[in-house]
Amino acid sequence: MIEIDDLSKSFTLHNQGGATIPVLDGAHLAVAPGECVALTGASGSGKSTLMRMIYGNYLARSGRILIGGLDVARAAPHEIMELRRTTLGYVSQFLRVIPRVPAVEVVAEPRLAAGVDRATALAEARALLARLNLPERLWSLSPTTFSGGEQQRVNVARGFVHPYPALVLDEPTASLDGVNRDVVLTLIEEAKTRGAAIVGIFHDIGARERVCDREIDVTGFAPARVA
Repeated sequence: MIEIDDLSKSFTLHNQGGATIPVLDGAHLAVAPGECVALTGASGSGKSTLMRMIYGNYLARSGRILIGGLDVARAAPHEIMELRRTTLGYVSQFLRVIPRVPAVEVVAEPRLAAGVDRATALAEARALLARLNLPERLWSLSPTTFSGGEQQRVNVARGFVHPYPALVLDEPTASLDGVNRDVVLTLIEEAKTRGAAIVGIFHDIGARERVCDREIDVTGFAPARVA
């Protein structure tokens, strides 16, 4: 479902004389339906960069990123938007929403974009917010005012409300208490059971051991150093 082959990435610092910083070189991995793969490695090794490339936020220098047959590394913007609508979900550590949009609307949006009728989409969003123990009094409020843990639960609900065939998870249990951590891990297990291919960053070792089938150390994709 997710296939990465010979992927490379560098950043050009235009405000520093065009200096180039290589980040990844020759990255490769494959994630099968129903499998969860954890990206590991020291801070700065390229885990987040690789995740953002999979989601289409960063352009590749070379290589392929196949998700459901679409090469994200070469896809047009409208193709990436369609992929995100139908196939590829994302749970970020950070909530980015339009101010004043109620939390339940934020969560329901992926289902509405997929063509689900409004009443059903909102009902599904409410059910997931309840499962994640977000107080009902908050559902009609903008999540921009929420605590870190509350915002994370909205992020998780938005990422899991639609049955995406592929998921990218960036520290999905960050900022959560033990009860809601367990809910999130159960959601991941359920997504695997229905056949979702999942790649993520899990600094929570216990969470990684519970839901991940394999680990890929991205340090192995570091560009060669010149002595």
